[in-house]
Amino acid sequence: MVPEIRRAYNSQFIGQRYQEMLRDLERDAGCPVDFRVSETPIFLSERLTRELVEAAHEVMEIVTSDGYLRQAGRAVPPHLNVPGDEGHTVFLQVDFAIVRGEDGELSPRLIELQGFPSLYGFQWLLEREFRSHFPAIPGDWAPYFGGLTSETYPDVLREVIIADADPETVVLLEIDPEHQKTRIDFHATRKLLGIPIVDAREVIERNGRLFYPQAGREVPIHRIYNRVIFDEVERKGLDLSHIFHRDLKDVTWVGHPNWYLKISKFSLPFIHSRYCPPTWFVSDLKELPADLENYVLKPLFSFAGLGVELGPAPERLRSLPDPENFILQRRVDYAPFIETLDEPAKAEVRMMFVWKDRPRLINNLVRMSKGRMMGVDFNKEKTWIGGCLAYHPPLE
Repeated sequence: MVPEIRRAYNSQFIGQRYQEMLRDLERDAGCPVDFRVSETPIFLSERLTRELVEAAHEVMEIVTSDGYLRQAGRAVPPHLNVPGDEGHTVFLQVDFAIVRGEDGELSPRLIELQGFPSLYGFQWLLEREFRSHFPAIPGDWAPYFGGLTSETYPDVLREVIIADADPETVVLLEIDPEHQKTRIDFHATRKLLGIPIVDAREVIERNGRLFYPQAGREVPIHRIYNRVIFDEVERKGLDLSHIFHRDLKDVTWVGHPNWYLKISKFSLPFIHSRYCPPTWFVSDLKELPADLENYVLKPLFSFAGLGVELGPAPERLRSLPDPENFILQRRVDYAPFIETLDEPAKAEVRMMFVWKDRPRLINNLVRMSKGRMMGVDFNKEKTWIGGCLAYHPPLE
């Protein structure tokens, strides 16, 4: 997209330097990285950056509108409804495939979105490691938005997650956190903000108040930076009702669990934008598209791409026992636009918002692929794929 920067990066790339970056990343996080990190960031042109920002804000405005929110409640099944919803999401991720439009220019197309945290801590650390190891990255380019820098970005996270609480009483809550694929983000967040990582199974409830054990003490919990996903709770048969299904005292959710469902694949059929491929609830289809090979079937209640089917057969759609819980989305063709040392790579850009007084776009995350789909299962033995970030030029 910015040929001179890409050529400079590729010409200076040394595999040993990449391995050193990974070692430093794990050292500085204090934890191994359990997913593949790409050998390169991507470099967005000013035009594409502005289009991504416009698209992200357009989607954000739709899913935070009164009209959408009147519909969103039905995305939460009664048995998953958690009391204490604060009225808006605290975190919003909007994922765009980078495609080539009819005019041949690169352009974003909405793939998914979620009202749930992403790797806010890890992305900050990853950017610092890339910059310290690869001098071809221009000094005035950044992954941040709204004038933020690597120095001021942590302040925004601190204001949103900790606010005016004692950090000891603000917990990053997860199930079995040391065995999660994203645990390096938990450790980066702990180092960045000084908050503890707490296993939800260890939380104690007494008369509506929550505590976690620490060095022989029971420390009160006043703010929960929630990373627990209900799919996993149900899959493991855990009973966490003492946390999620009662009215709590003196506890604020930083990212209320209901928003994981309210802003999700459920939202896609409501988003009518040039940046969003046509999407329907299967139950709303009066007739099936003739070219189903160009569509993707997605279950509403799944995570990390589980259950996604490319080109579903008509019989498959007609046999769904609960078609209201599936969406059919027009497939987009990712553009192989990133020059690597062998074949070009495709990319998906996640635009990352937080909401304190207002929604605010602050950072991005990128996934690169050379396979049919994103994810390591479709990229076996490939290089220059995996998680990274996008740099963009200064915006006025």
